[in-house]
Amino acid sequence: MARGSLSWGKKPWIAALGLLLLLPYYVSSFYLPGVAPEDFLIGDELKVKVNKLTSIKTQLPYSYYSLPYCQPERIIDSAENLGEVLRGDRIENSPYVFKMREPQMCKIICRQTLNAKMAKEFKEKIDDEYRVNMILDNLPLVVPIQRPDQENTLVYQHGFHVGLKGQYAGSKDHKHFIHNHLSFTVRFHKDAQSDSARIVGFEVKPFSVKHEFEGEWKKENTRLTTCDPHARRAVTNSESPQEVEDKQDVIFTYDVAFEESDVKWASRWDTYLLMADDQIHWFSIVNSLMIVLFLSGMVAMIMLRTLYRDISKYNQLETQEEAQEETGWKLVHGDVFRPPANSDLLCVYVGTGVQFFGMMLVTMIFAALGFLSPSNRGGLMTAMLLLWVFMGLFAGYSSARLYKMFKGTEWKKITLKTAFMFPASVFAVFFVLNAIIWGEKSSGAVPFGTMFALVFLWFGISVPLVFVGSYIGFKKPAIEDPVKTNKIPRQIPEQSWYMHPVFSILIGGILPFGAVFIELFFILTSIWLHQFYYIFGFLFIVFIILIVTCAEITIVLCYFQLCSEDYLWWWRSYLTSGSSAFYLFLYAAFYFFTKLEITKPVSGILYFGYMLIGSYAFFVLTGTIGFYACFWFTRLIYGSVKID
Repeated sequence: MARGSLSWGKKPWIAALGLLLLLPYYVSSFYLPGVAPEDFLIGDELKVKVNKLTSIKTQLPYSYYSLPYCQPERIIDSAENLGEVLRGDRIENSPYVFKMREPQMCKIICRQTLNAKMAKEFKEKIDDEYRVNMILDNLPLVVPIQRPDQENTLVYQHGFHVGLKGQYAGSKDHKHFIHNHLSFTVRFHKDAQSDSARIVGFEVKPFSVKHEFEGEWKKENTRLTTCDPHARRAVTNSESPQEVEDKQDVIFTYDVAFEESDVKWASRWDTYLLMADDQIHWFSIVNSLMIVLFLSGMVAMIMLRTLYRDISKYNQLETQEEAQEETGWKLVHGDVFRPPANSDLLCVYVGTGVQFFGMMLVTMIFAALGFLSPSNRGGLMTAMLLLWVFMGLFAGYSSARLYKMFKGTEWKKITLKTAFMFPASVFAVFFVLNAIIWGEKSSGAVPFGTMFALVFLWFGISVPLVFVGSYIGFKKPAIEDPVKTNKIPRQIPEQSWYMHPVFSILIGGILPFGAVFIELFFILTSIWLHQFYYIFGFLFIVFIILIVTCAEITIVLCYFQLCSEDYLWWWRSYLTSGSSAFYLFLYAAFYFFTKLEITKPVSGILYFGYMLIGSYAFFVLTGTIGFYACFWFTRLIYGSVKID
């Protein structure tokens, strides 16, 4: 097992316990799988591993050997971390054998005689445009494709298609053809001081070839006429393709070429992560910054001009009755800190939002520093899960502090709700979606052992930490309100149509969503179109902009609400910025119908199920940011005026 990796497959409880013991080891060593270079000498064996079959049309991954491909004598599963298992990765050994810097031509792996069932399986995967993914020295296999709009510019497709559909000349019938010949290119960077070299690229060109051979079949020693290493006859096209039909013989072959490259090992991922649309990201940042500047101007105007003028006037004329008769936000000072309806639920949501905020902030920082690069498969998801678990401490603390401010006494009840409400609802949806994936016999289904490990992380670590945080938070003295609350609630005057709660809440969610929706496009593309997302520096900037936007729009609308003598701001502040999740889900639906080619109902259910979880999490995160901004704002302004 590689250093720095954990197996979650067969004994998850041991793995989960071991995770706690190994945490200091992870922190102290700073070792990242895929970041430690490996040197190869001439003739060293290179282990090619196979990963899942993926399709952007079905979104259901399958293990490589779910199709009747050639198999090694013994299939060995690679140790996978929690994130890889949840992503549906199934990394196994393969029958492909490379020797470092020793080219091979027309190497035979095996011959398969297809029966009706095997042919049907291949045809289904070809129809659904499944791709085969492989790994060499932690580099994923790519197919270089010439961009039609730009000469001398290559883009890389991750994995090669199982096959293709086509027609014979003069025929109208569509046939299925399998890619049974793979022409690999391994790029290496040679060390100037020694004979050793490091792998910096792994490419393939797939072909469909109906192989023919002379004499009897002698397995690997058979001499093919369609490609011959002795005659230096290589496969360069698919003029006589291999059809997928019952009782057809399919011979699987491959070539390996080695090419020296100027690309250094440290930069080998650059070509994989090359994006031609960086200017769109800059446009996204500028667009978001314009929104922030606009909102900041409004907040500055409110805080520096209007509020300063109001506070000065009230404090100077506090002895005059005319000042007390003025309308505005000061008139509701006796009700503004009155506990809201369903205050327990608000405490739970705020605590959960703090947990999410802590997880996202630390994840972004680690990702921006390069600790969660794509070379560390599954690292991002593993980090997010572990951080979520450990941030339970802050969730319990936040909910208990707010609960005590609302004069609550049953802190254990609020702690249980904080520990279980959000995770239980998400886990229920996840469990149903996982059952659907399992019904499709996809490798994306989370095994029972991993599910047990997730439950252990939740009940064994997260819940106790929430209780610890709540205990600490409840023991602290209650937060005191800057003004006293009247015993009798003040009547709220009739509000204008534009100050109606539903309207103002929906308006408030537009700007936070507008600040992130361009970046959201790239995130959805990386998730659902199986591309790498690596621009965490951009994402971190957008995240900061989101925080500022949520805070400022909530403060602005909260000020207008208080000026209208409506003091019910607690829930309104949470829902104002939280409503951006509604627009996120609408955008996800728009993306589904315009960018994806999903046709199967099961895949559609999976998409909307996972996007529902994502939108719910976004609601909790943005709502909490808006709430705390408004909480700070109200305490600041009411603490600044002198009230008898």
